[in-house]
Amino acid sequence: MATATAVAGAGPIDPPMDRRKVIAFFAMVFGMFMSILDIQIVSASLAEIQAGLSAGSDEIAWVQTSYLIAEVIMIPLSGTLARIISTRYLFAICAAGFTISSALCATATNIEQMIVYRALQGFIGGGMIPSVFAAAFTIFPPSKRAVVSPIIGLVATLAPTIGPTVGGYLSNSFSWHWLFLVNIIPGILVTITTFTLIDFDKPQLHLMKRFDWWGLASMALFLGSLEYVLEEGNNKDWFSDERIVLGTVFIVVGAVVFFWRAFKIEFPVVDLRAFSNANFAFGSLFSFLMGVGLYGLTYLYPVYLGRIRHYDSLMIGETMFVSGIAMFVSAPIVGRLSTKVDLRVLMAIGFGSFALGTYLMTGITADWDFWELFLPQVLRGFGMMMCMVPISNIALGTLPPQRIQGASGLFNLTRNLGGAVGLAIINTILTQRTDEHYARLSEHVNYGNPAAMNWLDSVGANYNTFGLDGSTVALQKIAGIITQQAWLLSFMDVFFILTAVFGSLIFFVFLIAKPARQGGGGGGH
Repeated sequence: MATATAVAGAGPIDPPMDRRKVIAFFAMVFGMFMSILDIQIVSASLAEIQAGLSAGSDEIAWVQTSYLIAEVIMIPLSGTLARIISTRYLFAICAAGFTISSALCATATNIEQMIVYRALQGFIGGGMIPSVFAAAFTIFPPSKRAVVSPIIGLVATLAPTIGPTVGGYLSNSFSWHWLFLVNIIPGILVTITTFTLIDFDKPQLHLMKRFDWWGLASMALFLGSLEYVLEEGNNKDWFSDERIVLGTVFIVVGAVVFFWRAFKIEFPVVDLRAFSNANFAFGSLFSFLMGVGLYGLTYLYPVYLGRIRHYDSLMIGETMFVSGIAMFVSAPIVGRLSTKVDLRVLMAIGFGSFALGTYLMTGITADWDFWELFLPQVLRGFGMMMCMVPISNIALGTLPPQRIQGASGLFNLTRNLGGAVGLAIINTILTQRTDEHYARLSEHVNYGNPAAMNWLDSVGANYNTFGLDGSTVALQKIAGIITQQAWLLSFMDVFFILTAVFGSLIFFVFLIAKPARQGGGGGGH
């Protein structure tokens, strides 16, 4: 027998992979890609959606917020649902529901309908994300991780990065409706493929009798309120707004009930015992911090390009695409290195690359364009891939099979929560530091500053010749210049803070135990 003639001393040979499982897995990966992509696909096109639905400026943000709130509830819940109805039915139902809700979003005629449809899209789509991680670590042996992990890491980081690019192109070339219509045909194919080919596990319908409905309600209250407070806090000046105060109360009440039931009952809605595994706990912490960098910079670059450079959505997308290309090129390199190099070294290199990229951005000026942003974005894309693959391997690679479904939901939740917390902090810093820098810069524009007075007189005289009030125009122009400079200084502050955070992570990486190398012999889970 061929299997009995292994060379002495060599590890066991992996059996050939079932082609049905491989095809099903890649269909699941594409479903996850669509779900994550749709977080950011609307970000560069909110103005077009707002105009199309005649929405107010305070309402349009909910096109994104409603999706995030619903998704963050479903992601940790998906592990329990997969155990009850099986991965096959969960993923196929989620893929079909995501496709239908995408079609509904395209047919929305007012902002209220859009918010409801986006929430439905986010909730159903959220069930596809953890299932891919669980499938990868369940059906593939460790020797295949060098190929599988980079694919998952690439999708998880590439999708939100190119979201503004895809969205900008679709809304500029066609209309905002195509942000959602583009999901229809791929969604149908993913639904059919996954329903036909997935057979990783079997339903355990008897668990439905023990389902913790109070745990689900408290988790929804806790995570939904947390996402709302983080998304809306800065816009509403935090605790000066009664809705933020009420949301915070809901967070506390929901958290108390949720955690009490999670540790008290036999079959909780989310199994938190995975955190007793040190590798999973550290991996989740690093995933949280990578969420800050991933979603934070996907937000910061477009804000700079829109506010300072006055780019439209398509130009922003084209500029942001550099990071996506860097990730795509880095993925196979990281996959090969993960089998040969200590995963902690890869993470340290990744965090260092990310920190260097944000450090270069601390010298940003109003004249920075595509080529000035090129190297920071390459470093960001490379750093993301160097970190995400080892982090997922460290977090999920040593868990027993029965824990992976629930743990993958928690792992993905930490990344999304990191993004939400990071965006809230970044937005707050930008707002506060812009106000502070504007106040300081304005102090220098006074009658005691000859240079400022000469500039105002010179500019005002130019407009007086056209019959305009030159003094008023000059004051408006210098106020605009001061505002722009205040924005730039606040961007520098945020990039400096991110540099310090990710630079410090280089040292924390080596506090964890050295993980086993990926890709030995056989012995899958």
